[in-house]
Amino acid sequence: MASSYILVVDDEPDIRGLVQEILQDEGYEVETAKNGGTARDSCRQRRPDLVLLDIWMPDIDGISLLKEWKENTDNSTMGNFPVIMMSGHGSVETAVEATRLGAYDFLEKPLSLAKLLLTVEHALQAHKLDKENQGMRQQLSIADEPVGKSQANQDLAQEIKQIAQHDSRVLFVGEPGSGKSKYSRLLHRLSKRSEQPYIELGVATLDVENSARELFGSEVDGKIYYGLLEQAGLGTLYIDDIGEMDMATQGRLLSTLETGCFHRLGGSESIDLMCRIITATHYSMEQLIAQEQFKSELYFQLNVLQVKFPPLREHCEDVPDLLNYYRDRFVQQEQFNYRNFSIAALNKLRNYPWPGNLLELKNLVQRLLIVSDEENITLEEVESSIEYETQRLDKQDDSLPGNSALKTLFEHPLKEARELFEKAYLEEKLMAVGGSVGKVAQLAGVERTHLYRKMKVLGIDAKKISKKAKE
Repeated sequence: MASSYILVVDDEPDIRGLVQEILQDEGYEVETAKNGGTARDSCRQRRPDLVLLDIWMPDIDGISLLKEWKENTDNSTMGNFPVIMMSGHGSVETAVEATRLGAYDFLEKPLSLAKLLLTVEHALQAHKLDKENQGMRQQLSIADEPVGKSQANQDLAQEIKQIAQHDSRVLFVGEPGSGKSKYSRLLHRLSKRSEQPYIELGVATLDVENSARELFGSEVDGKIYYGLLEQAGLGTLYIDDIGEMDMATQGRLLSTLETGCFHRLGGSESIDLMCRIITATHYSMEQLIAQEQFKSELYFQLNVLQVKFPPLREHCEDVPDLLNYYRDRFVQQEQFNYRNFSIAALNKLRNYPWPGNLLELKNLVQRLLIVSDEENITLEEVESSIEYETQRLDKQDDSLPGNSALKTLFEHPLKEARELFEKAYLEEKLMAVGGSVGKVAQLAGVERTHLYRKMKVLGIDAKKISKKAKE
């Protein structure tokens, strides 16, 4: 697997050639640019993993180009690339200005080759770590290795390890919450792409208007947005809820997989597809195709290898290990109080059908740790929590205005529907924890100050709900 892609920008041919040769000897893929205009074109054709940028050039100075990239590249932080400045006329002021504008470091000419290689290595490592930390902040960390000793779990893990040795596209099929995302990370970590980026995309979270832009990127008036296909680079792009992708974006993705390249929206340059694509669905894809909601050609392109995920009820012997795992993770990461599951509680949960699979189990553990500080988790607590979840899924409580409005959610514009959902969600969480805003902030994964502002905007009275919860 090719290493990181580095762009060297310098108007002196000897320096460009020397730096390119040194970096290529270290295993990097290197492209050069003789001035700012050429550098712009190179970044438009392919997003680099790192740029070495000279400050003094004939057409535009490096500081101005750095500022232009930071201002005009409309991408997520994960789509950004580190820049190392180079100059033979360095000064403290110039170095400070470059750093203020977002440069990773500043190297003086003549270049120290040892320092060059060390700075390049550190910049790439820091950028990779930053992306990994963002992914960890977006969700509760889930074990790479499967938890549980059941035969179903072992068979699934072995299948993933075998598939990881190949580079074909993979389709994960299984019920919601069955662990597909966790196993996609395991597959990536075991593959030859493990040192490259891993990016997740949930199709269901995208607006139809923005889905193509998020995936393929865009170019408008020289302003570049690097889509997820480019951000993934030589790594892995995991696309969840593929069955919910709109038909127009399906068509673009199909063309990309057939030709091996794509265009950003509004762009004219052809971009090579380099990442591995893993997709996942809980739908019957054959049924979606029969209903003309999914392109059969795209399904065949994605379904080169298929992995089926068993629901948790089919390997319920793993439940005790999973309960302990999530309990320990919440204690370590969220500083929740440690609680033991009583034998009666364990037996109840081992025989529970888990319609929400691993996700339901994780949420239940979180709820049990939050609602009480008692040392042991009792059978009564578990039964109450299961009953609460069942009632929440099976019917809506009209006693709260948000839940009543939720019944007609699809009749409202998107912004209003989102507010109605947020109101219903927060009111229900407040009811579940007796009106404690702090506990709801932990459950929802948001800052308490942000939650207070949100509640004020939505007109939620925590004291009133607290009183109702105690009645």
